[in-house]
Amino acid sequence: MSKSKIFSLPVRVYFHDTDAGGVVYHASYLNFMERARTEWLRTHGYSNAGLMKEFGMVFVVRSLKLDYLKPALLDDLLDVTVQIKDIGRSRISLLQTVRRGAEVLTEAEVHLVCVSLESFKPVSVPEVLRGQWKN
Repeated sequence: MSKSKIFSLPVRVYFHDTDAGGVVYHASYLNFMERARTEWLRTHGYSNAGLMKEFGMVFVVRSLKLDYLKPALLDDLLDVTVQIKDIGRSRISLLQTVRRGAEVLTEAEVHLVCVSLESFKPVSVPEVLRGQWKN
């Protein structure tokens, strides 16, 4: 596994993230993780729109494994993390967690593929990003 830096995004649980009992709905964790990946990308100098405009590509989720360990609740302040596990030619594997303080609530392994906007076929991860992520 890569020893890449761990990015963390604080996320507050709002009413619309929960079910009728005030427990975070399972799909909301995917939204939290997507938001963290987007902000993590920004720390490397790119937005999703910027990648599309400059490189004609976008990262898409190919697969993910998500383990729900403990529930998050209405008004909780969570930390959603992103860490690189591995980078291939056109793919990137990330480890993501959702934490409440020191408690790990959710763990995920997310596999992204870099694809062309025209064909949606795999293309190489831009070297400018690969260089930042390998360091």
